[in-house]
Amino acid sequence: MTHATFLSPLGPVTVTATDGAIVALNWGEAGCGLLDPVVRMAVEELQAYFEGHLRQFNVPLKPAGTTFQRRVWAALTAIPCGETRSYGALAGELGSGPRAVARACAANPIPIIIPCHRVIGADGSLTGYSGGSGIDTKAWLLRHEGAAVTTPTPLTRRLRGNAHATRDCSL
Repeated sequence: MTHATFLSPLGPVTVTATDGAIVALNWGEAGCGLLDPVVRMAVEELQAYFEGHLRQFNVPLKPAGTTFQRRVWAALTAIPCGETRSYGALAGELGSGPRAVARACAANPIPIIIPCHRVIGADGSLTGYSGGSGIDTKAWLLRHEGAAVTTPTPLTRRLRGNAHATRDCSL
């Protein structure tokens, strides 16, 4: 296994690869490791994404999960940047239930690259996100991608009236 940690606008992110494919993306730092070509590619793509220059990831992925989880994760990668789908709509596409889809999203080992943040509640609400600072991170990612985010989150409520902080949270 090889990994690299880089500083994103949301804090440190560590990318891990095995056998030429990305297997995990974790919030926080890991110890030093050898930087192989696929990890380097993932870091470069993530940096380009955070800079607003990349809307589709091309790095090879190999997430570990059940057959159903991998089906959900494959469907997530088909949701275009800047768009969202409800858990129910995604479940309908997969012939499953929304709660099963939500559990698969929560188990996603490669957030951002496998964009579970693009899945929202049927009413447009931002529900559940296990990465970073939870719902605040999900809202930030969606705004960064240009998706309409109408549900106030605790962070956006705190930032109302603070123009500087609001600019920092939306690209």
